[in-house]
Amino acid sequence: MGVSKRIRQMKRYRKITSILARNGIGFFSNKMGLEEKFFFHKEHPPKSTGRRIRLVFEELGTTFIKLGQIASTRPDLIPPEIINELKELQDQVPPFTYGEAVRILEEELGDSVDHLFKHFSETPLAAASIGQVHKAILKDGTNVAVKIQRPNIHAIIETDLEIIADLARIAENTWAWAKQYGLREIVDELAKGLLIELNYGIEARNMERFLEQNRSLGYVIIPSVYWDYSTKKVLTMDYIEGIKLSDHKRLDEAGIDRELLAERLAYTIFYQILEVGHFHADPHPGNVLALQDGRIVLLDFGMVGQLSSYTKKNFASFVVALRNKSTKGIIRAISDLGMIPENVDIKKLTADVEEMRDKYYDIPLQDVSVGEAINDLFIIAFRHNIRIPSELTLLGKSLMTMEGVVVALDPTFSVFDVAEPFGRKLFLDKLKPWKIVKNIVEEIPEYFASLKDIPLTAKQFMGILRKGKVEVEFTSPQLDLLIKKIDRFSNQIAFSIVLLALSIVMVGLIIGVAMSGVQTILWKFPIIEIGFSIAMLMVAWLIYSIFRSGRF
Repeated sequence: MGVSKRIRQMKRYRKITSILARNGIGFFSNKMGLEEKFFFHKEHPPKSTGRRIRLVFEELGTTFIKLGQIASTRPDLIPPEIINELKELQDQVPPFTYGEAVRILEEELGDSVDHLFKHFSETPLAAASIGQVHKAILKDGTNVAVKIQRPNIHAIIETDLEIIADLARIAENTWAWAKQYGLREIVDELAKGLLIELNYGIEARNMERFLEQNRSLGYVIIPSVYWDYSTKKVLTMDYIEGIKLSDHKRLDEAGIDRELLAERLAYTIFYQILEVGHFHADPHPGNVLALQDGRIVLLDFGMVGQLSSYTKKNFASFVVALRNKSTKGIIRAISDLGMIPENVDIKKLTADVEEMRDKYYDIPLQDVSVGEAINDLFIIAFRHNIRIPSELTLLGKSLMTMEGVVVALDPTFSVFDVAEPFGRKLFLDKLKPWKIVKNIVEEIPEYFASLKDIPLTAKQFMGILRKGKVEVEFTSPQLDLLIKKIDRFSNQIAFSIVLLALSIVMVGLIIGVAMSGVQTILWKFPIIEIGFSIAMLMVAWLIYSIFRSGRF
């Protein structure tokens, strides 16, 4: 680390610890072992821990505000009283000067403002902690919005992230819970997201990707990017004037149907999550505008989320299982979405899931909150030490933010009504026979590889046994049941392989007969017809077994 960078980091450390002490969290710094380097002021009169943390984050600025906003979506990690405060974090800062905006703009675009634009507004339309937006007019008369990054913000965030990573490392070495939940991994995810937000080139590419992926939704508008006027620190896009979804008075005065807006926003977000797998992670009212004709405009693509097909399907299974009040389905979805530890108490986990299920049992569908359900899922995960993948963090943030907006637009609107068809479609999609067969065929090489390794593994195991180095402890009361399930599973694998071989033979016979033109009757028996019938019965039995097992 360079000297100047080290000095900058030490200055930031001093400011952080000073703010911590001023807001009465000196004990936190002491726990982290920072008291050996820094002095602290006397604590103020007592405040709640959550409020202290919120005040600290707001005073520390961009990096910590973003950290707090993301942390507010993780009830699996953070106590409820702190989350309630973190939800109040505001990303409102005064704009930087027009002179600074012009300097950055001209440095990035390599020309003067007068040559680049016909008009450039001195007063910004909006200001945030990372950048601010100015209205401008190109030489050809096109109205555009120009987002300019705040001066020196990259160095500030980079320093903060290094400090946070250092604190996460100390926390993991100090507290067991920090290591258990992979605090450094969470910080790394935050760092990656923030650094992406600092690169307007990535945001511009996100905009073009969303423009293409949402084209089928005729009521969704995404501004076009002007690449000749955009860089990593400057982003120029279409200027679109609309009404913020939080401005209900203006929406009503304009005669815009708020119920329609709620439905369209909810459908758009679920379409992005469960259909495309690439979604807007921060659809708050300031990032969504309404046009006079009822179309919606999505803005600010610095924070986007992406789900793998595996996570999409398992989240869909969770939605469907919750809708069907299926305890086993919910547990299976939690197991597939997270990483259940070996020592989990399955009875207590089942009891907690049943309690969550009963919470929604007699409630009308329109009163079920998807955001609250995800929140309950995270709480159960926290209680049973289940690690939730980081990609679900942004999913939870997006859904809870969207749900808050649409319920404010239309208090009678059911987000679950929109979510459930998407979840059911994904759930049914993986039950299609050709997909089941495809999955079996794809896994056959792995089965053969496992069979090939059995002799070597057995030989190694026997060698360890002869040396007396194996200590076996049986703690499962359901061991016999487990062995039976494994035995049945191995039989089904063998059956599937035999069925595949039979199918290949049948196909070969059919092709041979078709090419040679000979009869299909042997010893007065229609061999191919009988073989085909047997194969179909075996396929039907296999599919029935898969459905009955519940593991599909």
